[in-house]
Amino acid sequence: MRIMPSIAPPSKPVPPGIPWFSLGLVALFLASLALRFWELSRFNTLVFDEVYYAKFSSNWLKGEIIFTGHPPLSTYIIAFGIWLGEKLPWSGDMKNSLAGLMISPFSYRWLNAFTGALIPLIVATIAYQLTHRRSFALIAGFLMAIDGLFLVESRYALNNVYLVLFGLLGQVGFLAALQTQSLKRWLWLFFAGICFGATAAIKWNGLGFLLGIYLLWIGAWLLHWRLPAADRSSQLPSTNRPEPKSRLPLQNLTQLRLGHFLIALAIVPALTYYASWIPYMQVDGETLNFWQLQYKTYDYHRRVGGLEAHPYCSLWFSWLVMSRPVAYFYKLGSTPDDPAVISGVPSPASQGSYIFDVHAMGNPFLWWASTIAILLFVGIFLTIATVFLIQRWQITQHQREKFTLEQTPTGWIVAYLVLGWGANLLPWLSVKRCTFLYHYMPSLVFAVMALAFILDRWLQGTVFSRKVTAIAVLITLLLAFLFWMPLYLGLPLTPESIALRRWFTSWI
Repeated sequence: MRIMPSIAPPSKPVPPGIPWFSLGLVALFLASLALRFWELSRFNTLVFDEVYYAKFSSNWLKGEIIFTGHPPLSTYIIAFGIWLGEKLPWSGDMKNSLAGLMISPFSYRWLNAFTGALIPLIVATIAYQLTHRRSFALIAGFLMAIDGLFLVESRYALNNVYLVLFGLLGQVGFLAALQTQSLKRWLWLFFAGICFGATAAIKWNGLGFLLGIYLLWIGAWLLHWRLPAADRSSQLPSTNRPEPKSRLPLQNLTQLRLGHFLIALAIVPALTYYASWIPYMQVDGETLNFWQLQYKTYDYHRRVGGLEAHPYCSLWFSWLVMSRPVAYFYKLGSTPDDPAVISGVPSPASQGSYIFDVHAMGNPFLWWASTIAILLFVGIFLTIATVFLIQRWQITQHQREKFTLEQTPTGWIVAYLVLGWGANLLPWLSVKRCTFLYHYMPSLVFAVMALAFILDRWLQGTVFSRKVTAIAVLITLLLAFLFWMPLYLGLPLTPESIALRRWFTSWI
């Protein structure tokens, strides 16, 4: 009985010569960097929640505290960006005092742009760690590079890209720890723990990244202890000898013991989170202690209203189909480079024929395809779990071998993606406050990797029709990104061009 067939054929050997993998990663980074830094100061104003985060950070530089409703790490990061950005020679002469200091919009945006350009590379790194497949890594990085919401969030002084950055770096550290031993393993786990603590210090929902790791590890041990003793020994290689290169990291999950998790993935994240509040408490004029600040943060979110609190609130299940994007900036202009819009020069309301619209929306085709992919993986995951639970007591010793981690590396990759996606999404079911599309960004990463996994399988397989389909999907996703790009970058559009890109009334 085959519980989980291999859905990713082995990588084909790459002949020596041009380092296509490295060149591909460099190209992804440079393209992402160019899109994020292109006319970064285009709107000399505060866009969407920059009215909060840029102000919080400016006040921090002045030695003043404004309670943000979130942990303070993003305030420090954006404040550092402002401080350094004002010293850079290319920050430009365009400035405003809307955040409380006379600073350029470049200074409070550039660090977000750089961070956002790193995310496709980090996703590619995770994809490679999971499978040791370069083609899968490049496809995953490419798909992340052509998502619109990540592009928009990277071009303004907002905090969601930092949440995703630290969460993904924590994943990198965890997967690296699974491929090492002794001291190196501990060092990578400490790195992961610091990153997981940092993502919680951006927003509490960053803990979804750590929750997914916990669920995966617990599941591995539950499966391990349900196997006969002989099978357990085959899953748990000796820690005194190096792992074979063909072994994938998720096959080593049960090498991590309770002590690893308690110290590196519980105590270290907690200490990191606590440390993020220390500078805040030293400056805070209210002299609130750590626990009082935690309750104040909780109470802030408890008092935020429901769907009626904001016109762009959306429920968690609507994120899967991107039914309610968020308008971050909208203004009429009389010319494609209207100075009243670009430079923020005060002028009477224009009745011109150009619209400058920054819409926080994903690449629609990418979101829809990734949702289909991750739901397919959920189905595979549930099938594996159901077969195991129902037939566990009825199968023979030979059939039991099919359940071992050694025999089902692909099954663990599916579990990793499904649990990572669900751990970041499902906690929102119990949240009553107003939520927005950008809260899906952590889950989207796992859904995109699921799509990349399928496309890579089709491209590397032997069925010609699937190869053609995979190429057609990749081209379609790129064309969709280019089609909606004016809404990501805030390019001037005529009303007719805007209407052409608003496929649904809820996209307004």
